[in-house]
Amino acid sequence: MKPDVIEQFGKSTIQHGKYNDRIYLMKAASEDTLSLPSALKEMASRRGYSKIFAKVSADQSPPFLDVGFSCEAQIPQFFQQQESVLFLGYYLDAGRKKSQTAERNENVMHTCHLKQADVTKFQRPRESQLRVCTLEDVEIMADLYGRVFATYPFPINDPAYLRETMASHIVYFGIWLQGKLVALSSAEMDVETRSVEMTDFSTLPEHRGQGLATILLEAMEVEMYSRDVATAYTIARAPSFGMNITFARMGYTFSGRLINNTNISGQFEDMNVWYKHLRRCPAVGRRAPSRRFQNGA
Repeated sequence: MKPDVIEQFGKSTIQHGKYNDRIYLMKAASEDTLSLPSALKEMASRRGYSKIFAKVSADQSPPFLDVGFSCEAQIPQFFQQQESVLFLGYYLDAGRKKSQTAERNENVMHTCHLKQADVTKFQRPRESQLRVCTLEDVEIMADLYGRVFATYPFPINDPAYLRETMASHIVYFGIWLQGKLVALSSAEMDVETRSVEMTDFSTLPEHRGQGLATILLEAMEVEMYSRDVATAYTIARAPSFGMNITFARMGYTFSGRLINNTNISGQFEDMNVWYKHLRRCPAVGRRAPSRRFQNGA
């Protein structure tokens, strides 16, 4: 099945397609606010999509809430450290509104609460290297992503997509062990809101259990702080112990759950939203970026 497409919708930006069976309002233009809710519902109905997922400012939300959208998650002081962002859901199919992993989701969150005070410090393996990826790396990056994810919401297993996003707004981070790429992540920046989505974490199965995602996330925070990014967030698979624990340990705040939101590995999964205000976390600013990009001791 083809990946969902990203295109302009009026002056706003949406992603849509049968892959995720939804419309995702990625960026809502202020001049479209009043017409967007009805227009998106009409499009979703016409194309047979079962969900609309909208990311809007608190100020833009009333027209959506008035016609049946519900707030599934929110991040306070998101836009230039002032206005909140809301993640809204509208379901055209009642079945999609029902979580298939509710019990496991709660078990994950219980474990996260227990782990939030865990100050375990992970060390990179000896002779490893952590660095920002370059255009020369995209072929091996695409291969790693393709090996780890059977399906994914964005074509991260396509070198052309990696080149395009690397040249515009995404910084990719990798860990190499004995010259082999073993773990990846990405920081998807939005200069206008001074925010970044920490995402696309991927570790080869044989190298899991070493805290590589946590090591990557720490390096990402330092780099984003140096670029004057104010807020970091992630949308993590709700049934995944590993990634949710990683963000809980690193001081992120849970702010809601998106039900059956994303097609990952061939099925819809609930997604947890976590956030952290980097500019209000002095510990991030005190870390030394240069040390994080040296070879392992």
